[in-house]
Amino acid sequence: MDQNIEKFDLAIVGASLAGNYLCFLLANTNLRILVIEEHKEIGLPFQCAGIVSQKLVQLIDIPKDIILNRVSVAKIVAPSGKFIQLSGDENPYVIDRIALDRLFYEKAKNHENVRFYLGEKFESFKYIKDNHEKFVLLKTSKREVKAKMLIGCDGPLSLVGKILGIKNKVIYASQIRMKGTFNQNNAVMYFDPKWKELFGWIVPEGNQIYRIGIASSKKIATKFKLFTKTLGIDLKQKIDQQGGIIPFGMMNKIAFDNILLLGDSACQVKATTGGGIVMLLTCAKIAANCLIKCFKTNNFSKKFIKINYEKLCASKIGKQLKIHYIIRSLLEVFTKKDFEKFFQIIKTSKIEHLISIYGDMDFPKEIIFKLIKNPLVFTFLIRFILKDPHLFIKLLKILFKR
Repeated sequence: MDQNIEKFDLAIVGASLAGNYLCFLLANTNLRILVIEEHKEIGLPFQCAGIVSQKLVQLIDIPKDIILNRVSVAKIVAPSGKFIQLSGDENPYVIDRIALDRLFYEKAKNHENVRFYLGEKFESFKYIKDNHEKFVLLKTSKREVKAKMLIGCDGPLSLVGKILGIKNKVIYASQIRMKGTFNQNNAVMYFDPKWKELFGWIVPEGNQIYRIGIASSKKIATKFKLFTKTLGIDLKQKIDQQGGIIPFGMMNKIAFDNILLLGDSACQVKATTGGGIVMLLTCAKIAANCLIKCFKTNNFSKKFIKINYEKLCASKIGKQLKIHYIIRSLLEVFTKKDFEKFFQIIKTSKIEHLISIYGDMDFPKEIIFKLIKNPLVFTFLIRFILKDPHLFIKLLKILFKR
């Protein structure tokens, strides 16, 4: 083995929230940890609408200045302008995502066993044997690194995942920040068949600044201009603009020999909103425990990692992610008239109040079962399944896929 090759126990590719939080969780162990990040500054480029449920503070301790605002109402708008308003105990946070990414970087970087290589691009990896043990040999734009475990936290278009044969379906997002006079307490979502994979949004950041964006699989620039024009927004008044990529679908295979995937690279993202912060933090804790077990038992096999990471993630968030995807699959086939009809049912059946009480941004299972018990909702939804056998088969596969 080349003596110039650097050696670590763990190599984490990607220093956004997923990679940094996992590093932080393991920083007090005796494991030698490397984090590789292609950008020179943590948290940049900014690519997030930044609205997250209050479960955030149940999972991690965060400084108050990272929370920029809280919203009390979710306003959901149909193509015609008809809307429903949902409120309750959720009161989600609008966060400074750049600061959140940097929080755990700052907490982890000064540990003697941790090293960050910023501005260094991960290029490839291969398996190697050394003294009859299996390792992963990584190549970056500046060096070669040998590690016992490789963690792919490198986003929706994960190169680690691609080399393993995992490819995420993605959608594209465009967002501006600007001063405005919208309601500071309302997060607004605009649904339309033109951008069927997600929705348009207005998220109040605080201090009369708003994040206004849209996500879609095709022609994102054209649709973004149409969306902002509909809202009467002058793009020349923007403070700045962001673009991003969101993984779209359900959680992938995430366990391999000496490797696991975490966060966007694992598609641990809600298909209804494109948000994944609560999901990735939950899975990062499972990953940290799994990695400690791997080194304690000297077992880095796919089978061991699957039992101690993938299956536990599936148990904790997998079913909920499936429900999010089922909801999204149904919304994708809605026409403008369908949105109108559905909103009318919600308005006239007091479902608006029910959702406000039982709605959960991250874990919607309870409210979904309550909704389908309503005869009007059930009748409305079942006709889509009966009308489109392909959709019915798709939903069955989602429900029963392991």
